Amino acid sequence: MTWTNFHSHSHYCDGKENLEDHVLSALQKGFSAFGFSSHAPVDFPNGWSMREDALATYVAEARTLAHTYRDQIELYVGLEVDYIPGRISSLHPLIQQAQLDYVVGSVHFVDSLADGMPWGIDGTHQEFLLGWEQVFGRDTEAAIRRYFELIGDMVEETQPEVVGHLDKIKIQWEEGKLFTTEEPWYQQAVDRCLDRLAAHNSILEVNTRGIYKKKTLEAYPGPAILKKVKARNIPIMLNSDSHHPRELDGRFPQTAQLLKSLGFTDLWAMKEGAWQPFSFDEKGLIAYQ
Repeated sequence: MTWTNFHSHSHYCDGKENLEDHVLSALQKGFSAFGFSSHAPVDFPNGWSMREDALATYVAEARTLAHTYRDQIELYVGLEVDYIPGRISSLHPLIQQAQLDYVVGSVHFVDSLADGMPWGIDGTHQEFLLGWEQVFGRDTEAAIRRYFELIGDMVEETQPEVVGHLDKIKIQWEEGKLFTTEEPWYQQAVDRCLDRLAAHNSILEVNTRGIYKKKTLEAYPGPAILKKVKARNIPIMLNSDSHHPRELDGRFPQTAQLLKSLGFTDLWAMKEGAWQPFSFDEKGLIAYQ
């Protein structure tokens, strides 16, 4: 029995501690595989992404660790890459030249504010409301439909190996005052997005960070969407979106139990350089040896 995690952040971006500290934690927790996925560089000032001049060092250090610990754990080198049309995606030359093992494709930004800066949907609620007003004229439905549309565009255009935190925008719901995830238009936007995902080979992560950081009561995505995912046979994996070595397996047992109760039989992980499905239970991946 073992766990894996392919969505992690270190001191190279907005995470904590160095890469080796994360490897040592993975070994202590009995992981068989672990992936580095710092936030890829972007072309505007921020406090969370890797600097462009650090990318080569990051990749080299991760490759060195993969070699050093090759007899104890499989280590893979990736990035979480934003999809911002016309600015950054996994198809950008900078990302392509890094020769990564995989990419976590994520949407953190929806269109642009009045000053041209991308509008972030997972920062502070004040920042969210600024874009909600400036970009969408307080039209919540239009904003959220656009968010899910961009995720579908990302998958169709760039086909990342992993799709990150599908419905993270729900953290801005103001406990139902701004919107609820049960509204028909919200579910229609989700359905359209999932139909587009189902037509491609990307793996949808079940991301537990919102639960253990107490931002949500459920994973990204939660049970209602996961039922739709199961009906469409979209492959899933379990990731913690860790930002500290202690978070590598945050809420994994409980989330695995939920997935089993919803009828999922496999979680995907990389083994010997290839993505594969593995049976699982609340203690981990069963067949990953």
